[in-house]
Amino acid sequence: MGAAALIMAFSVLLSRLMGLFRDKIISWQFGAGGEADIYFAAFVVPDFLNYLLAGGYVSITLIPLLSRRFEENEEDAWRFFGTVFCWATLAIGLLTALAWIAAPVLAPLVAPGFDAAQCARLTQFLRIVLPAQVFFLPGACLSAILYIRHQFFVPALMPLIYNGGILLFGVGLPWLGLVQGMEGFCWGVLAGASVGAFLLPLSTVRSGGFRFLPGLAHPLMKRFLLMALPLMVGQSVVVLDEQFVRIFGSLAGDGAVSLLNYARRIMMVPVGVVAQAAGVASFPFLAALAAKGDMEHFRFTLNRTMKNSMMIAVPVAAWMITASGPVLGFIFEGGSFSTSHTSGAAPLLQIMLLAVPFWLLQQVTGRAFYAMQDTVTPAVVGTAATLLAVPAYVLLIPVMGAKAVALVTTLSIALYAIALLFIACRRWATGAFEGVWITAWRSVLLSMPGCGIMLAVMHDGFRLLSGLSPLLQQFIVLAVGGTLFVVSWLLLSYFFQRHYYWTVLYPILRKLHPRKPREPRS
Repeated sequence: MGAAALIMAFSVLLSRLMGLFRDKIISWQFGAGGEADIYFAAFVVPDFLNYLLAGGYVSITLIPLLSRRFEENEEDAWRFFGTVFCWATLAIGLLTALAWIAAPVLAPLVAPGFDAAQCARLTQFLRIVLPAQVFFLPGACLSAILYIRHQFFVPALMPLIYNGGILLFGVGLPWLGLVQGMEGFCWGVLAGASVGAFLLPLSTVRSGGFRFLPGLAHPLMKRFLLMALPLMVGQSVVVLDEQFVRIFGSLAGDGAVSLLNYARRIMMVPVGVVAQAAGVASFPFLAALAAKGDMEHFRFTLNRTMKNSMMIAVPVAAWMITASGPVLGFIFEGGSFSTSHTSGAAPLLQIMLLAVPFWLLQQVTGRAFYAMQDTVTPAVVGTAATLLAVPAYVLLIPVMGAKAVALVTTLSIALYAIALLFIACRRWATGAFEGVWITAWRSVLLSMPGCGIMLAVMHDGFRLLSGLSPLLQQFIVLAVGGTLFVVSWLLLSYFFQRHYYWTVLYPILRKLHPRKPREPRS
């Protein structure tokens, strides 16, 4: 599980960095507002279709059923896979075609703050981006086979190729004079989805043995639909979070969509590297333990995953909250993205980063429910959090503007995570979350001195480096402040919470010195 987590974490980190580089290009060329707002809004409808068909959860729903069927009858397993694949392809194909036709009607609905010209441009972008969804859902079915085979490398590579396609087309097509504005990025989405999300997993699955037995009926389809239906009907705040940022951000003034999107991109780096990687890596192991009925080891694995991930997530979030201004400036400033844009996005990022520990809790706990073949509870709780969030957005945006979007998003994720933990503890997770909150608070205390050092470096660093370029100033401040933060955290953890110190450093030290040191027993 640790190896799988490292592979997925490294993949997510590279993918997030590529996404930030893409947004750097967008912010440099287009700043915040106008064409950038339209581009970000163009993903609302395609993403909604994906969520409607539980595209992000197809592999989660399919893995337990398909893996068991492979053990019992391989030929029938391929027949079951072919049935799911055919229905998934037909469903997403039909919905995409309908949305493509209705794009002029959908544009003003997803961005109610846009004028007529912006809606016309949004319609054009929608009709380019929408067909990409036809590749995502069938690709998710193929990824399920790779996860069953414990082939994590290709699923880790898929988002990198997807983001690479967006960058290549987004920069290359305008340079060749084939498109204008951000249209090239839209074509990149389509190209990246076709290659990264579909052709790559298809070729890998075929190389390991693949039998495609198409069909529209199979006895297991009823069970599959019963598990997937709550994820289709329920619209969790987790999957709608990004869409809410775009929809309600359009009501918070010109440029709000872009600033919120830039802030969220950075916030999702620690979420992806720590929370999502922990959730994805732990799920096959939790599912296997649940299938065996070994609840003692199930709860132990869940507890250790939570606590070890929290040791990393909290310090990272604390440092990024402190250094939000330089982080945003270093990544996005330049060209059309000014220091005023950095100042506007920094408080949004700080508010969103408060949700990182709750993202971790939700990602791991949600997959624990899926491992127990319970997709209803996360869907119901997530939908309830969504219903509470919508009126909060409407009430607070006129008062707080874009900050209201960031605040409500953070509170919604926190509410969702805490509710899931409470229900899990009442049902089957007694003792599984023991020590998690204590770990989080101790990590906060261990991080505070380092945050103070980071503030001092920011205060004096920019003054001492005033003769250098802003980009170089920000890089030096982040490098020096980040290094001192890490040193401070390690020293304090060594003297006061040595288990944290060994949990973080032991894998590295073991690689450097295979025979020593030995991790002390906690």
